[in-house]
Amino acid sequence: MQQSSTVTRYLIFFQYIGTRYSGVMKAPAHQLLQGVQNHLENAVRRLKPVNEVSLSISSRTDTGVHALCNSAHLDIQRRGDKPPFTEEVLTDALNYFLKPEPIRITRVYCVQNDFHARYRAISRTYVYRLATGVRRHTELPITEKDLCWTLWDTELNIDAMREAGAVLQGTHDFSTFRALSSDAPFKNPVKTMELVQVQPGLSFSQRHFQRDIQFWELTFKSRSFLYKQVRRMVGTLVAVGRGKLSVDHVQDLLDTRDSTAYPQNMAAPPYGLFLINVEYNDSDLKP
Repeated sequence: MQQSSTVTRYLIFFQYIGTRYSGVMKAPAHQLLQGVQNHLENAVRRLKPVNEVSLSISSRTDTGVHALCNSAHLDIQRRGDKPPFTEEVLTDALNYFLKPEPIRITRVYCVQNDFHARYRAISRTYVYRLATGVRRHTELPITEKDLCWTLWDTELNIDAMREAGAVLQGTHDFSTFRALSSDAPFKNPVKTMELVQVQPGLSFSQRHFQRDIQFWELTFKSRSFLYKQVRRMVGTLVAVGRGKLSVDHVQDLLDTRDSTAYPQNMAAPPYGLFLINVEYNDSDLKP
């Protein structure tokens, strides 16, 4: 009987356009809309490992949310005396088997067997993209479709949004800013926002398509987030920018600590949200 090689654990960084997926997490096989994880695991299976394929995703994203940098770990055991895949070979092979899905492996690291992609992450950074100055949908470049929240005929009070962002920055109980989910009662609502920033952004086609459209990027950095917390914070900042909420009202929402106190239909839609970084200590990126 032929022996199998040792198990190697890998950390993979990957990106995707989330429009056509149920989210990053694995969906049941019978479900029409699959998760990004389904496609990643199918690509790994085509490498014919000995072991059962199972990815541990570091950061959950929902339907319509995108990622320029998400991460996961997985174990691969090859047959016989075949050596472990090198980082470069695994990157190229997975990208080959992922075609034509809008999913790309950007980096791979061999890591220690006790490494965990979710629990070893020291920070996550999200960017939410807004577009203002658009009077009708035909003015928005096709390269921005499903990649930003278009605020029709809206001028934003950016100074007020930045003042409200300063209220959210720091360590707070964010109970009001989390949506209810099955695991909500078990997660600590106290989070530390290392960064809440509002700054000008760019169109993906700005060099080739000139229109009087202003893009804005709202950036949030923390070790972890609650369910739909970023979209609720974005909706709050936009409401302040539109003059529908005051900065004092943002403080009141924080102090209330009640998810049901968050105004209905104020959360930002998913399609402007990008996970742009998952950070680890350098020492964890070594075998």
